[in-house]
Amino acid sequence: MKPRRRPAPPPPPPRARTQSMAPAVVLIALVTVTLAAYHPAWHGGIVWDDDHHLTRPELQSLGGLWRIWFDVGATQQYYPLAHTAFWIQQALWGYDTLGYHLVNICLHALSAFLLYRILAHLAVPGAIAAAFLFALHPVHVESVAWITELKNTLSGFFYLAAALVYLRFDATRAGAAWWRAFILYLLALFAKTVTATLPAALLVVFWWQRGRLEWRRDVQPLLPFFVIGIAAGLLTAWVERWSIGAEGVDFQLTAVERLLIAARAVWFYLGKLLWPADLAFIYPRWNVDAAAVWQYVFPLAALLALAVLWALRRRSRALLAAALLFGGTLFPALGFVDVYPFRYAFVADHFQYLASISVLALVAAASVRLLSGRVAPATATLGITIAFSVPLAILTWKQSHLYVSAEALYAGTIERNPSAWMAHNNLAEIEMRDPQADLNRPIERLRTALALKPDYPEARANLGAAYHRLGRLEEAAAEYRAVLAADPRIVRAEYNLGLVLLDLGRPHDAVVRLQRAVSVTRDPDGYIALANAHRALGRTDEAIAQYREALRASPQSALAHTNLALAFLEVDRLEDAARHLRQAVRLVPTDAGAHAVLGNVLHRLGQIEEAIDAYDAALTYGSGPETADVHNAYGVLLMQINEFEEAVRHFEAALRLRPDFADARANLARASTMKR
Repeated sequence: MKPRRRPAPPPPPPRARTQSMAPAVVLIALVTVTLAAYHPAWHGGIVWDDDHHLTRPELQSLGGLWRIWFDVGATQQYYPLAHTAFWIQQALWGYDTLGYHLVNICLHALSAFLLYRILAHLAVPGAIAAAFLFALHPVHVESVAWITELKNTLSGFFYLAAALVYLRFDATRAGAAWWRAFILYLLALFAKTVTATLPAALLVVFWWQRGRLEWRRDVQPLLPFFVIGIAAGLLTAWVERWSIGAEGVDFQLTAVERLLIAARAVWFYLGKLLWPADLAFIYPRWNVDAAAVWQYVFPLAALLALAVLWALRRRSRALLAAALLFGGTLFPALGFVDVYPFRYAFVADHFQYLASISVLALVAAASVRLLSGRVAPATATLGITIAFSVPLAILTWKQSHLYVSAEALYAGTIERNPSAWMAHNNLAEIEMRDPQADLNRPIERLRTALALKPDYPEARANLGAAYHRLGRLEEAAAEYRAVLAADPRIVRAEYNLGLVLLDLGRPHDAVVRLQRAVSVTRDPDGYIALANAHRALGRTDEAIAQYREALRASPQSALAHTNLALAFLEVDRLEDAARHLRQAVRLVPTDAGAHAVLGNVLHRLGQIEEAIDAYDAALTYGSGPETADVHNAYGVLLMQINEFEEAVRHFEAALRLRPDFADARANLARASTMKR
């Protein structure tokens, strides 16, 4: 007998197939609408500290990747996974910002999808609506449209992935799931350590689910999470203080003042979530006064709210759980730990990226439940999703326009917060980059910044630079001295003061300042400026030594080669001068001045053909009255080789450019006579 074959299982019913496709549909929808809402930021430029987070040239090798992970000071913050992501992107598309923005946006959409899966796993009503609220809420624009905040979107993705896997572990108690969750949590911490709050958040979720916590079931498995999270948080606090600079008068706050800041910040963030109006890159920095009675309203209101929610826990634990999740996830950014942005404001939209989840989920669930009494739950969820998504997407689209460029961001910040002294200063810096710019407007912005914050050395240094460009040298020197009086560590001010003193004809004082600057920076431009000061004092040997230091620091510096050649000319070392001038024009072939000097040197060395080539190049790349000297020198060379007619043409060209050029007029007379 032939063995009987087991019949093939019937295909799954259409309904089951549709359900299995639902997550994919939700994911595609989330990615699509998020990309659309953030479209204005796709090609956004570099803003504020983006250039400090994008991978620097010295870190773009495999050795640089090693440093990102094992040298705490190699990057602005020790978030090695985030900086590895920047390293990979730099290798893929360099500094083209489109790729960075699309990665941020897609990570945000993926996090929204993970939120949907978590809420669905927990059977929270309106899971899809909450996911769309999270994806499209304009308070997240700062986290998504700002390249730097890849830290938020990447860490948020791993935070939510770890949460989802751990919830599955809680249901199955499978050891492999625990390890997967732990590894995902480590990745989240390596991207940004605000994710250290995850284990506490999971305990709140378990309390909300079961009404109580058990040591062995709930707490004990999370102890390794707590240990590694606390360690990572302490490391970040140390880096913020000692490496980034979260110290000084702006951070000298008492315990009571920090409590007042924290309570007010919680209400501020909640308000921006529920009514996202007047969102700003930099909010006004509150004046914290422990003696002002009204400021205690915020902590008292928070305590009262918690007491009411505690009293209501027997009817529903959801409100208290959402409040605990919101406040607990915000904790690292509430002011108890110093972070550098507190210098500008005690609150920032990107600080509540993860904390917003509990409030948005509560709003979505409550809205769906209210509507479900009138229509089917699926219809209620769809209606709430659309009702919230459309206006939020419009607001996000509008807010994203601020990140098109640094100018747009700072101008928009000033419009919404005129007291943002940093924005006034940074916008002035951008305006000053144009060498043809009218400096009156940036000077006014810098004065505004200093009126708002008199102890703002960066603005004072920029004001000094503006005065220097205008030729107001004494005023420029006074500004730089004021900067150094406030903070002698600002080496750039020392360097700039040296340049001003050199222009004031005080090379002795300039040498002192420039020597101090280069002893710290080892900057090629600093060595060149110091060498120029020595040349002004007639110390040619010292100048040559400093130009050589500049070339050791930057062998491809055409300016250093040119200036070293000029120093060699002062001591009649013509061959050395020619060698360095050849290097200079090789590095910058369009430098008409270097070609002209090279022509003069080669003429003196008797290398006539090469000199002619150099003069031709100088005239090709040069223009205007400055080429009169080239025409005159070229004419003298042509007279020497009996090309009198061509020499006359060059002398005439020199006189057309500079009618009062006496040497050219005398040479023209000689050449005209000899031509006859």
